[in-house]
Amino acid sequence: MVPPGSKQTKKSGTTSVKGRKTSMEDRAVIAYDFEKEDKRDLSGSEEDATDAKTPAIDKLGKKRTSAVTVEDMGGEVQNILERFGANISNALNTKKKRLALYTKISLKTSNQKIEHIWKTQQEQRQKLSQEYSQQFLTLFQQWETDIQNSKKQEEKLANLFQQQQQIFQQSRLGQSQRLKTIKQLYEQFIKSMEDLEKNSDTLVTDAQNELKNEMAMFQKQIMMDTVSYDITIEKD
Repeated sequence: MVPPGSKQTKKSGTTSVKGRKTSMEDRAVIAYDFEKEDKRDLSGSEEDATDAKTPAIDKLGKKRTSAVTVEDMGGEVQNILERFGANISNALNTKKKRLALYTKISLKTSNQKIEHIWKTQQEQRQKLSQEYSQQFLTLFQQWETDIQNSKKQEEKLANLFQQQQQIFQQSRLGQSQRLKTIKQLYEQFIKSMEDLEKNSDTLVTDAQNELKNEMAMFQKQIMMDTVSYDITIEKD
């Protein structure tokens, strides 16, 4: 007859192994969880083994069962530990395969994303380069046209300036000549006025002298006429 403690230990050990196996197969494939989960599984197995041994020892201590029963219980515990080790090995192998597959898929996906991003950036760079190259080319052409127009305008302005300078010089020369002519005319006018004044003075003087002479002759004639008249009266 198997002690009650051994049945309880076998049942709890089997249930614990099945639970751990299901939990291991259902976990996501994450690298840093492997060690943590393995430690938890190992600690759980040790606790189950301890729980399995403790009731058996207590029962053996109290009831003093036979050595055959103790050996049977030890064999069952050994079988549980062997199955537990095999389950851990299978779970680790499964996780390694999943990790390798996940790593391969992740690398492939990352490479595809990087390639897509690189192609997109290349297309955007090429598009921007074309757009701005066209804009710069148009601006440089307009700039060259503006420079040529500016040179033409400068040449026109230079020619106009030379023409205006020549016109100004001619105008200044003409004004100088006109001023000289005006000055000469003014001097001639002043001289003519002075000559006219001198002539007028001479004419006035001559007229006055002539008038004086005529007055003197007229007075003389009157006196002679008066004397003749007096003589005639006296004779009568």
